[in-house]
Amino acid sequence: MLSLGRIQFVHPFMGNMQVYPRLQQAYQQGQKQLALLIDPDGLDDAALERLLDIAAEGIIDYLFLGGSLMVHDRLDHCLLRIRQRAALPIVLFPGSPLQIHPGADAILFLSLISGRNPELLIGQHVIAAPYIRDAGLETIPTGYMLIDGGAPTTASYMSNTLPLPADKPAIAVCTALAGTMLGLQVLYLDAGSGARQPVPVALISAVRDAVNTPLIIGGGIRTPQQAQQAWAAGADVLVVGNAVERNPVLLAELAATKLDFAP
Repeated sequence: MLSLGRIQFVHPFMGNMQVYPRLQQAYQQGQKQLALLIDPDGLDDAALERLLDIAAEGIIDYLFLGGSLMVHDRLDHCLLRIRQRAALPIVLFPGSPLQIHPGADAILFLSLISGRNPELLIGQHVIAAPYIRDAGLETIPTGYMLIDGGAPTTASYMSNTLPLPADKPAIAVCTALAGTMLGLQVLYLDAGSGARQPVPVALISAVRDAVNTPLIIGGGIRTPQQAQQAWAAGADVLVVGNAVERNPVLLAELAATKLDFAP
């Protein structure tokens, strides 16, 4: 039983398989997965309810929650509404230690290995560690790699780092290899919110050939064709957010595309 303010609610995934074993099992079995990214700061209640209506249909595997910048304190509110509406694993995708919350199931413990900002390689992690421990969150060490999506993003601006060039897969491969050699369990390649184009298929394929770890791909995916290409190239989990807010039907289309890869 967890508490958000004065409200008590049951944690639906306590005692079940944790998130990382789910990711690892799906990867080993060749099962493609889909995550919906919800930015608590970017949605009003009506938009949140529309997304949760879709999530309740059981066509996604995870709900990712977080953003690069939070101006309004809506994390509690969003977590409560999600718990009330969707029986799905909630995974924090934090832009800062301020986005740690015991109401989630797990947290992507992001190390921004594509950049050279020490605060996002270890500095913020030192601050966050005791809060994550006390929150009892499953912690998933994740190598976070920003990929140039053709437009400046909030993530690159807030992190004070440059994204990896989209047309140089060798740099991404070496970065991914270094991350796995450091013991990171998952790699997240992200073109960022508002990207003009998704992570290139050739880059995904090159990283997939180089590492044996689950690959999460996000940013710029707006069509079933783009999703099909990313999954075929080696993505294990696709993350969509802004595009679904603009076109709620897209999530069902992506879920139908995912069925083409059923093992």
